[in-house]
Amino acid sequence: MIRFGLIGCGAIAKRHANILSGGQIPGAVLAAVCDVDVERARALGTSHKAAAFESVEQMIAGAAIDVAVVLIPSGHHAAVVRKLAGLVKAIVVEKPMALTLDDADAMIAACDRHRTRLFVVKQNRFNRPVMALRWALEAGRFGKLVMGTVRVRWCRPQSYYDAAKWRGTWASDGGVLCNQASHHIDLLEWMMGAVDSVQAMSTRALARIEAEDTAGALLRFRNGALGIVEATTATRPKDLEGSLSILGEKGSVEIGGFAANELKTWAFSSPIPEDATIVQEHGANPDHPFGYGHAAYYEHVVSCLDHNTPQLVDGLEGRKSLELIIAIYEAIETGREVQLRFNPRRCRLGHAN
Repeated sequence: MIRFGLIGCGAIAKRHANILSGGQIPGAVLAAVCDVDVERARALGTSHKAAAFESVEQMIAGAAIDVAVVLIPSGHHAAVVRKLAGLVKAIVVEKPMALTLDDADAMIAACDRHRTRLFVVKQNRFNRPVMALRWALEAGRFGKLVMGTVRVRWCRPQSYYDAAKWRGTWASDGGVLCNQASHHIDLLEWMMGAVDSVQAMSTRALARIEAEDTAGALLRFRNGALGIVEATTATRPKDLEGSLSILGEKGSVEIGGFAANELKTWAFSSPIPEDATIVQEHGANPDHPFGYGHAAYYEHVVSCLDHNTPQLVDGLEGRKSLELIIAIYEAIETGREVQLRFNPRRCRLGHAN
């Protein structure tokens, strides 16, 4: 059995604990939890029959943890991951992996140096409709990509932000782009490829926070396609959608639902017999009491560790969407188009005269 320990016992920890306890994931057991609020740790530990600790050091020393799961505010991920590297076999860190590229690089370097596996949580990649879309892309069914769009239209009232002082702050959380929309931005880049440049605007429409609750961004991908990111937590009176659409010269796919989990459109100019089966079997996630995506994600973690196979989202892969989010913020602050990577235009190296 692979022994998991949760670091941080806030709201998201309950989902992780529900999935890891009670034999939900074969080969995994929730062995311990820890939080600086020891009473909160004890409450979560008691409900899941796991040992509770007040610090990372106490948990590592007292519970023989194989995998540490970092669920604290994003701005503190790097310090804890660097501390854990070399003390456990693997580290699972919630999205976003960090809030700066320097922190992300330090996390990757520490884990590489100590040979500790680093997993970044991107559970929406395991949604059935998303997996079908990825297959279609890899099979070349879209031809030339034209446009990719994500829409995060969620409702987060002021009470959500007031429930934890770190929410919506620049130092620990960021706004809707970094928190709520980070999964969808990851999906967009995973499907469409590397981004060359971004332009963006944001506002605080309804929330009284430091960062933004509403933003829009225009992306230019390296392959020439365009992308649109629409993200807000100011949808009222309730959540509307968390969707992804990919348009190409030979087909269109739209995935809707709350978290890119429902196949809305699957249309290609050259249909194949498998299309009907794909729509039927991958049209939506199977029912799961605690979230199919997270369950599938943890099954992947266990499989990677058992069979020593590469993880779908390691530190370098998790860094990609962070770099894009930071570029969007840079574009917002400067009011200018921001280039993500240097593209040589006059260098003759590698080119014939």
